[in-house]
Amino acid sequence: MSLSAHLNELRKKHQALARKIEEEQRRPAANDLQITDLKRQKLHLKEEIERITHQVQ
Repeated sequence: MSLSAHLNELRKKHQALARKIEEEQRRPAANDLQITDLKRQKLHLKEEIERITHQVQ
């Protein structure tokens, strides 16, 4: 897998997590622990995307 393809996959996963977080927050009985875990995963992906992007430049 090329580096650009890997970055695209990471970005797609990041966007999917953002959607999941929004959906969970809209629920009347939102699970705060699940939201926190999703946000942690999203942050990890963001850091990975930034790390790879800076390596390429």
